[in-house]
Amino acid sequence: MATGSGVAATMVAVGLVWGATNALMRRGALIWDRRARSSSGSVVRRWADLILTWQYSAPFAANLCASAAFFALLGAAPISVAVPVTNATTFAATAAAAAALGERVRPAPAAFGTALIVLGVWVCIS
Repeated sequence: MATGSGVAATMVAVGLVWGATNALMRRGALIWDRRARSSSGSVVRRWADLILTWQYSAPFAANLCASAAFFALLGAAPISVAVPVTNATTFAATAAAAAALGERVRPAPAAFGTALIVLGVWVCIS
């Protein structure tokens, strides 16, 4: 099923934002976790500390904006195309962003998996 190039670009853009912010939120959560171990408090206090950790909350806000764009996208694209394309792109972007942030990523399997994702996305939107 073919989709418009603008809709397809939006699907890929949402996936890229979700993937990048996944890796950034993980890094922010690790920063928060190191600080939280040295302090005690209620669950609400710990949750508030997480939200006040900008390294977590800034990518979280961007991720939520991409989620809003995704829901708007569902009005213009069939769900059977939008979900696989966006999720596949998210998977590849998360691996790439994690590697860019210095996390351990096995390059050969990641490159092979990303190539398969690109092929699958191309098949879905062509």
